[in-house]
Amino acid sequence: MNTEIISVGDELLIGQTINTNASWMGEQLLNAGIRVDWVTTVGDNAGHIETALKIAESRANVVLITGGLGPTHDDITKKVISRYFDSKMVLNRKVLENIKARFKKRGILMSQVNRDQALVPEKAKVIFNDNGTAPGLIFDRNGVTFYVMPGVPMEMKAIMKRFVIPQLREKRGERTILFQIYCTTGIAESTLFQKIGDIAEIEKYARLAFLPSPSGVKMRLMTEGQTQKAAQDALKQAEILLRKNIESYIYASGKCSLEQVVANILTQRGKTLAVAESCTGGLLANNLTNISGSSKFFDRGIISYSNQAKMQALGVPETLIAEHGAVSAQVAQAMAEGVRNTAGTDYGLSTTGIAGPTGGTPEKPVGLVFIGYSDANETLAKRFNFLSDRMGNKERSVAAALNLLREKLG
Repeated sequence: MNTEIISVGDELLIGQTINTNASWMGEQLLNAGIRVDWVTTVGDNAGHIETALKIAESRANVVLITGGLGPTHDDITKKVISRYFDSKMVLNRKVLENIKARFKKRGILMSQVNRDQALVPEKAKVIFNDNGTAPGLIFDRNGVTFYVMPGVPMEMKAIMKRFVIPQLREKRGERTILFQIYCTTGIAESTLFQKIGDIAEIEKYARLAFLPSPSGVKMRLMTEGQTQKAAQDALKQAEILLRKNIESYIYASGKCSLEQVVANILTQRGKTLAVAESCTGGLLANNLTNISGSSKFFDRGIISYSNQAKMQALGVPETLIAEHGAVSAQVAQAMAEGVRNTAGTDYGLSTTGIAGPTGGTPEKPVGLVFIGYSDANETLAKRFNFLSDRMGNKERSVAAALNLLREKLG
């Protein structure tokens, strides 16, 4: 089954709206064992939409179209589709009654343009829209099925879940697509690639993809099988080979969240944590407190951005800052120890660095960060050299701090 998504709308091309519909559809379809082969984005131009439809019909078995079904003059998808399939427009009484009922329920007068939404191509099967006024449409021609849906996310998602995905599962048969995500941090993509070893051997069983981000590199294994068991067996074999040389760098599979991994360990062991932040400005505490139940392990976060704050709130000696500078291993250690002692927690973490893009020197360039760690037995700091992007440096610093704690927790 070859599948294509066509997203219609000028707003998608000029950056006013991010095409979240296509990404959501791709994810849901893959979870259902259906891989999307192409995603096409086209503006509100009749000729361009027709061209996109022709290309899709020539290469796909299933075409999913979203957008341009609304009541205004720039919503032209339905007219173009009708012309493309040489189908006249007819009034669908059920759709009209559905539209009238929605307006009556809301106490709003229905206009003529809304009545026109009940005009549908005669050759189409209608998908009733319980969340809006524009119905979905289904066309079948030469072995290709076209699903035409509204671009409003809530409406599209409901139609996909109730009608489209169940139908496509039936078309798919027993053939299964499975995938798994593996989350790593603390290692560059190129280094990870080299350490894995023989990629060709892994890809005998599943395709391997690398997905880098500021906080780490995700890897995706994806495989197809004639049956569910065949796909599961192939994925398992690929995972064994993947983990062989990089097990220590993988902190989770599935959902990638270092903070969740750390939270689980701290909660299970009944341990507590406090953090002192300079260059990350509260991002570390924010990520930790995004975890439901974080009050069980997280005591406090102190944003000690200035030198004065480091001295007053954390007890960092003024002489230490004067001798080594606020961005130093010594100050990072003092911050981690200071926040742990102040809070009376089992662990303390700290961040201090030069986030950029200004403020760097030849000795201490932008991207230089020190992460401090403290527990009852040891206090230490690790040095990192990141890049010049401010937000990226903050995200990398948070990931480095969480990973250091993860490693220490064992």
